[in-house]
Amino acid sequence: MNQNLIDEQKLALEKEKKELTESLQSFATKDKNLEGDWDTKYKDMGNDWDSNSQEVTEYATKIPVEHGLELRLVDMNSALEKISKGSYGICEKCGEPIDEERLKANPAARNCVQHS
Repeated sequence: MNQNLIDEQKLALEKEKKELTESLQSFATKDKNLEGDWDTKYKDMGNDWDSNSQEVTEYATKIPVEHGLELRLVDMNSALEKISKGSYGICEKCGEPIDEERLKANPAARNCVQHS
């Protein structure tokens, strides 16, 4: 794989990582004990049942969003680590190069099309 493509993908990965982190920070806090884990924020519950039920609903809605963003952030970090180790763009299943078009569409792709 040519170095220009790797450099372009690194920039794209870093940009998406920043965006994912900012999105997570808007409604979650980083867990200090677990690497890569975030915890959805919620307000302290008061005595207003209507307000509490709305807060619980919002919290329950944010949990799967948080999980999806966390997983994508893990993929970004993994791809950036592979770039630094010189193993970027190699399918984790078969060890063959991942097609450049696939990497352009998804810079964090772990596998070739046949193994996705």
